[in-house]
Order: sequence, then C-alpha cells, then structure tokens
Amino acid sequence: MTDSKTAYLGEEVERMEERGETWTLRQLETASKPDPVVEGKDVIMLASNNYLDLANDPRLREAASDAIAEFGVGAGSDWSIAGYTELQAELHDAIAAFKGTEAGVSYQTGFAVNAGLLPQILEEGDVYVSDELNHGSIIDGIRLSPADSVVYEHSDMGDLEDTLRAVHDDYERIVVVTDGVFSMDGDVAKLDAIHDLAEEYGAMTYVDDCHGEGVLGDGHGITAEFGLEEEIDFQMGSFSKACGGFGGMLAGDEHVVEFAYNTSRTWLLSAGYPPAVAAANRRALEIIEEEPSRVRELWEKRDYFQSGLESIGFDTGNSETPIVPAMVGDSNKAKRLASRLFEEGVFAMSIVYPMVPRGEARIRNQVNVGLSEEDLDEALGAYERLGRELDIV
Repeated sequence: MTDSKTAYLGEEVERMEERGETWTLRQLETASKPDPVVEGKDVIMLASNNYLDLANDPRLREAASDAIAEFGVGAGSDWSIAGYTELQAELHDAIAAFKGTEAGVSYQTGFAVNAGLLPQILEEGDVYVSDELNHGSIIDGIRLSPADSVVYEHSDMGDLEDTLRAVHDDYERIVVVTDGVFSMDGDVAKLDAIHDLAEEYGAMTYVDDCHGEGVLGDGHGITAEFGLEEEIDFQMGSFSKACGGFGGMLAGDEHVVEFAYNTSRTWLLSAGYPPAVAAANRRALEIIEEEPSRVRELWEKRDYFQSGLESIGFDTGNSETPIVPAMVGDSNKAKRLASRLFEEGVFAMSIVYPMVPRGEARIRNQVNVGLSEEDLDEALGAYERLGRELDIV
C-alpha cells in the first residue's frame, strides 16, 4: 500500500535486503536437536545454543510434564502479583547452589535481566564501564539508566585500566559490565584481570554468563572457570542455551537478589513463565552437575570442528568456545553461503549487521555435544565445497 503511513518501513526493508541485512526465518518441524527436520529437510544443526543437547532431553520433558499435571499450564500473572509455585522457589535455591552464591532468582528471559536490572543499579552521578562488544541487551539496559556510560576497547585491559583511572575521581559508583562469552565471536572475557582492576579502582562487576553456563567452569560458568564465584557482584545467565530450557537467572548476595526483583520492571511487570519451565530448568542444572562428561565431550567436538574449519582455510576469528564463526566479510556472500549450506543439509545462520559490524559478516556455528564425528565431517565437507565455490577459501 503505497499511501500507507508505514510505507517508509517497507522501503527500508528493501534497502536492508539489498545490503544483505535481513534475516531468513526457518521453520522447525521437530524438536530442537542435533538432527532436526527444517522445512521438510533433514539437517545437521549448527545454529542452536543447545550446546549440551538438553532441549529435547527426556528427563526435562518428564519434569515439565509432571509439573503440568500438578500445577497446570500458566503462571496466572506476574510472579510479584499472583505468586509462584514451590517449583520456582526450589529453582531459586538451585541457582544459588549452582553459581556458588548466597541467593538466586529467575527472570522471564536473559534479556529481561539486563534490560530490567541495569537501569536500576546506578543513579545519576554514577557510571557504567562497558566492553564495546557487549550484548545488545546490556547496551539497551545501560541506555535506560540515568547513569553515564563509557565504553572500553574489546577485552583490552590496558584501555579498561585507563578508563577506570579516568572516571575514578568523577563518579560516586562504577560498575564494569562484560559478557562472559561474547556471543558473536566466541571469545572469553578476561574476568580475572577485570576483577582485579575493578577492585583496584573500587568498582563493582557485572557479568553476562549466558553462553558460559554449561560450557565453562565444568558447566557452572565463567565465575567458576576463574574461581570468582564469591567475588563478582552481579552474575546473570540463561536457561535458554546450554540448559535447554527457557528464561534468565541472576545470582549474587541476598540483598542483591532482593533489590533486583523489587526494582526490575521486566520482572515485576511481565507474566511469570509456566511451572513446567521452572521444573525443567531445575532438572537441567541437576544434569549438568551429575554429568560433567557432557561438558568435556562438548569441548572435544568443538576443538575437532574448529581445527577442521581452519584446515580448510576458513578464518574462525577469536573463537575460544563452542561458538565457532566462519568469517566471510560481505553480508550478501555470507547469506549466500548460509543458503547453500542449508541446501546441502547444514543449518547454520549468517550473522550480519547490526548483530556484527558491517564488513564482518560470518556464519556462526554452535557445536552441540549430540553431533557425531560423522555429522561434523559432513558439515566440514559442505564448508569445503561451498567455500571454494563462493571464493571464500
């Protein structure tokens, strides 16, 4: 409709398509698993955050089913208004035990933790010091805060120290915020150095561990990896990735958690997730505790896949985790590679602006412990053929 008041949005979509900056949405026809059916095609899944292959685990399904039988489907309303079941209370205790803190609380999503809590922690006259490649939910949360913010160069501890030195005398409170695992590149924050610098300059620390749980620290996340469970002031994370469930989490001192759920609008003004989700989330934490071999096997398969990509000639960037990018550069070429991979039975999505800077488009591969060596070899074979076909390698 050319006379529509919103026609300009359609015109912008057309410009985005020309630049290769739109998303191709794919429809799953099975559960999310290493070998799903997507739009009628059997594929190898390399586009999922389901690192530990728990999203379709029968034990999580059973926990969810039992919860539905006892407590029904919906939460009724916001947790703050309608209350929540014993399953949610048990989950909060499990979060604290899993993260090694005094207390824990679940949020509706990981995004909701950052977008809800970061606006509340600091006030006017305070400042956030944020890594330049932090997740968009961190950026949005900081934008909603009355505090100032400054950005330091990605994982550059010299620049972080310079920044802390510059702001130290001008602000009442400082919070250093970082992703634990950076979701587009797969590299790991230097959390030990960040903590030491924060201590030196009297700053608090806030880490987004959404891609660290189930992956780092024998599955417990980046604070366990660095032995900083009791030192990091705000630990947020996700059940929607390696845990195979849904939702976000926050762990910290008791007063931190109480402050969080009493002030975060995303927590207070959003409906709680269903009891079945709480039950499945708790079961996932138990499985990660009970089966550390899952994490070890994940790393073995990650190393195998990354070395295979690099031997073909692909640049895997700064990857240190099961997030293994295949760098392409041009957005349209990255989208073409993703499309051709799908045609050959490999589901791996192109990541383009604004998720990454222009000129740094890539295919983001995420290794799943449920993938066999044969699956990985088949995917690598497709990468080799198509990388040459598209003049990438």
